[in-house]
Amino acid sequence: MLWLDENRKKVIVNELLYWKKSRMLPDRYCDYLLALYTEGSQPKEIKKHKSVMGLNLANLIFLLLIPISALLIYFTELSIILQTAILILFIFTCIFFVFYFFRKAKLMHIPIISAALNLLMGSVALVSEVYRENQKALYAALVINCVLWLFAGLKLKFQYLWISGALGCFLIVISIFV
Repeated sequence: MLWLDENRKKVIVNELLYWKKSRMLPDRYCDYLLALYTEGSQPKEIKKHKSVMGLNLANLIFLLLIPISALLIYFTELSIILQTAILILFIFTCIFFVFYFFRKAKLMHIPIISAALNLLMGSVALVSEVYRENQKALYAALVINCVLWLFAGLKLKFQYLWISGALGCFLIVISIFV
């Protein structure tokens, strides 16, 4: 397409992207024409769409880690050591992807929530198993989780985290004294 100047190519590519988005032509025709007019290189809009789809899939996986962890803790006969090891793996995976998403797209909220809830479930299960009759140990584990949420929310400036931490601490204090 050497005979087209850059402005005409840009107009045609934008029109093809609009047609593809609004389903005016089948995707395979739009892809063919886009490849033809861009000489094989994909426009930035298509690349951005693919990366967003990957992030949505990753966030779905992190959301699924929460019920998987609950099933692992409450509905399996695995030993507490194996449950703890698997939950630690889940938590470290979430934390790794928090840093990965922080650099890439700042879409780290779902991994943070998944890590926080997995840490809460794991610590409650571990303390409940190890200290069966000691309610103070359970309260201490809950307070530690809430304080972690509170500080993480203040440090990262995520309102949902610090509100959850403060509300959790408040409810724990109320339940202790009632």
